[in-house]
Amino acid sequence: MAKKRVFVSFDFDNDKALKDFIIGQARLPDSPFEVIDASLKEADPMKTWQEKARAAISRSDLVLVMVGPGTYRAPGVLNEVQIARAANIPIVQVISHEDGNYPAVPDAGRLHKWNWDNLKNLLG
Repeated sequence: MAKKRVFVSFDFDNDKALKDFIIGQARLPDSPFEVIDASLKEADPMKTWQEKARAAISRSDLVLVMVGPGTYRAPGVLNEVQIARAANIPIVQVISHEDGNYPAVPDAGRLHKWNWDNLKNLLG
């Protein structure tokens, strides 16, 4: 069975470690997904960051939003969610910390707890 190709969206300035954690989980032998690309820095000096994000998201089966304390207002995440919506790419968002009570990202669907069973069900 082919693994789902996942684009990971996260608050680049505050939650880079989340990307590393999810990449580690994608490498587990029983992982049903692979990370094909990750959030691009919204403050990137390149004028083409949105075009690059659009291309990466369009190659994905799903966009995974990693929710931290400020993700709901991170400009890059908000743009990536809108790009995914426009391309009809499904979006799943998971809360990054068990003890966190963070707001969901607008227009990104229901917020799920980040645990291995949830990831396998949501991304499988």
